[in-house]
Parts: sequence; structure tokens; C-alpha cells
Amino acid sequence: MIEIKGLTKQADDKLILRGIDLSIKKGETVAILGPNGAGKSTILKVIATLMKPTTGSVEINGLEWKRHVHEIKKLLGYLPHSSLLYDQYSPLENLVFYGAAYGIPDPRKRAAELIGQVGLSYFQNEPVKNFSRGMIQRVAIARAIIHNPELLLLDEPHTGLDQGAIATLNEVIQSMKEKGTTTLMVTHDMKQAAEICDRAVIIKQGKVAEDFTLMQKNEDILTELYLKLTEAVS
Repeated sequence: MIEIKGLTKQADDKLILRGIDLSIKKGETVAILGPNGAGKSTILKVIATLMKPTTGSVEINGLEWKRHVHEIKKLLGYLPHSSLLYDQYSPLENLVFYGAAYGIPDPRKRAAELIGQVGLSYFQNEPVKNFSRGMIQRVAIARAIIHNPELLLLDEPHTGLDQGAIATLNEVIQSMKEKGTTTLMVTHDMKQAAEICDRAVIIKQGKVAEDFTLMQKNEDILTELYLKLTEAVS
């Protein structure tokens, strides 16, 4: 699904990514872990076609990044730090807009289904600007999957959420996985990473420090290994 070889990214005089090699199979749910400034979000932005790599190659579903940007965009669902919602619009209006932009059939029906899935049917006609952080994130989750993407990119999706919103997000990720969706999740939340991900990739100073399968869904084991790798002298 994703093949990254020798990926580097330089911004001004700073080398953010220093030769990333990463292979992710279709249907995997992968946690991208690492300290602040390690390059995690940059990797996600490159995959999302929002940032050009300096060197290296990126293929998504067999499509070469530089040649097939528009085709790749159609495969993606992206949840960045911002919601990408129009705050004067309601959840229904936002999702109908995005559904129509992706050309899905009957976007209003799809929007209503997703609003129900994220538990906001009662508020579907209220302006998003009146919502709490958790409610906004629920709508943003629905926006990211409105077109049933083959690849879901999540950047710190659990930050600031209450337990209800966390449970909703995890249910959505699991339901997408059951449909064969591949998910990459940048996170600092070891508990969520351990519970819902198949693999963990630890990024340190722009390089892959470790890439391993999460055989045990144990937060403490993952946290211990993470601290050992990230605190070690380079």
C-alpha cells in the first residue's frame, strides 16, 4: 500500500527527515511515535501530498507520488490538527459539501449515516462554531471518511477528546480496518496506540529508530520500549 524509500525533507537549512524507509501493507493500522520535532507530522504531510519531499521516492497503492498526485488524493482521508470544517455550517452541511466534492452518490444520505455513527444526530443542524472540541473532532472524523478512503491519515486524533469521543474514534478506525482501510496514526497516546494499532514505528531525529509489530496490546510495554529508544544517546 505504501512504499517509502530514502525519503528526506529539508526546510531552509534544517533537515527534518533524514532517509526514511517504510513499507506498510494494505489494511494495517500503524502508530507513528516519536518526540516533538522528530518529523512524524512531516511524514504524514508528504504522504498526504501536502508537502513535497526533497529526495527519495513515495508510492501509494502503486502510484508514484510525483506523477499521480491527483489520483493519490482520491485515495486519502486526512485528519490534521485543524478540523477543516466550516464553522458557520452545521455537521450536515459540512459533510454534504465534502461528499459532493468527492463525487459520492447521494452525499446527504452518506452524511446523515456518518453523523449517526459519530453520535451527533441530535446536533446535525447546529452550527459547528457552537460545538465543544470533542464534538468538532467527531464531525472532523466523519469528514475524513466521507468517501470511504483506502488510506486514512490521522495526526494526533485523540488529543483533547473526552472518553466518549475517544471511544467513537476508535470504533471508526476499527470499522474502517474491517473494510480494508490502511491507517497511519501519529500519536503521543501510548494507550490508544497499543489498543488499536498492529504496528508501531518510532521516529527519532528524522530517522526510523524502530519498527515492530505490537504482539501484546499493552500500554506499559510499549511505553517502556518507546522511552528506552527515544532517551538513548544518538
